[in-house]
Amino acid sequence: MIDEKLLQISSYDGEGYLPLIHYGGWRVAVLRYCDELLPQNIGKLQRHDKTDEIFVLLGGECTLFVADGGDSVGEIQALRLEPLKIYNVKKGTWHSHALSPDATVLIVENDDTGGDNSPEVSLTDEQRKRIVELSKA
Repeated sequence: MIDEKLLQISSYDGEGYLPLIHYGGWRVAVLRYCDELLPQNIGKLQRHDKTDEIFVLLGGECTLFVADGGDSVGEIQALRLEPLKIYNVKKGTWHSHALSPDATVLIVENDDTGGDNSPEVSLTDEQRKRIVELSKA
């Protein structure tokens, strides 16, 4: 076994989001399937006011939902992520995801990303229907 001072190895096979590696001002996390990210259960979007956020699909399927807008959500758009491509969600972009049960998404973000600088907004019934429709396309 290699000394952890030389090499840190982390993994996660649970549900939802878990930060695994922290260094300096950044962290690497894993997002996996959880019921709240089923399209019909997505009731809010989140944005990060101080940083971009990077997503890399490692396996399974993930649909990324994004929207512009200031304090309210603009038009919601969707994109199915392709494995091993790097997707950079820009600072201030409202977003969420829908994941297949076997999905694993790698996330790179600032280490101080959290509730203080990442507001959430509740979706209207019409916006929730839009997410369900987009997930079927």
